[in-house]
Amino acid sequence: MIRINLLTTDRDKAKKKGAAAFGSSGQKLTIGCSLILVLAAAFVGWRYWALGRESSKLDADIAAAQQETARLHSVIQQVQQFEQRRAQLQQRVVLIEELRRGQTGPVHMLDQVSRALPPMLWLTEVKQTGTDVVVDGRCTSLTGLSDFVANLEATGYFKRSIEIVSTTTEPLPQPPGELIKFSIKAAFQQPSAAKPATPGAPATPAPPAPPAAPAKGAGH
Repeated sequence: MIRINLLTTDRDKAKKKGAAAFGSSGQKLTIGCSLILVLAAAFVGWRYWALGRESSKLDADIAAAQQETARLHSVIQQVQQFEQRRAQLQQRVVLIEELRRGQTGPVHMLDQVSRALPPMLWLTEVKQTGTDVVVDGRCTSLTGLSDFVANLEATGYFKRSIEIVSTTTEPLPQPPGELIKFSIKAAFQQPSAAKPATPGAPATPAPPAPPAAPAKGAGH
């Protein structure tokens, strides 16, 4: 009698099926891992390329910023030089204006002194120290000297009152007579502080003061 062991055959088939299923699962796992590795490598490569591109862009931006900084530094230096030059020019303008204002004082003073001269009186020296003015001259009478002082006070360019420092007589050999040598001291006022005079008009003399007593030996 022949017996067939069907159980063994079933077991072999089950083993073959299990091995085939295991092999299929292992292949899928390998393929999945490979895909993951490929994707990871691709992501790393893309990220590296993106970072390199960003780094290049940042380097270009830094270089452009450095160039702009250098240009602005040059512009700032030019502006500073311009400001220094403008300050120098302003100082020169202020100095010129001060010189002009300083020149107007002596010009007005000499003009007013020349306008105030009465007949038969002439000057030998005019000295100015600050606002103090000393005038030396000669005249033929004390009345002329008094008129000269009154005329200077009437101009408004000299503070009242003008001081007669000294008067002395000098003999004249020909024709016989005497000259009066005088020295007066006055305080000059700046034109802005003085009463403005009419341009081209002579100074209006003040009423003559009473004649002073002539010095000893003075001629009339």
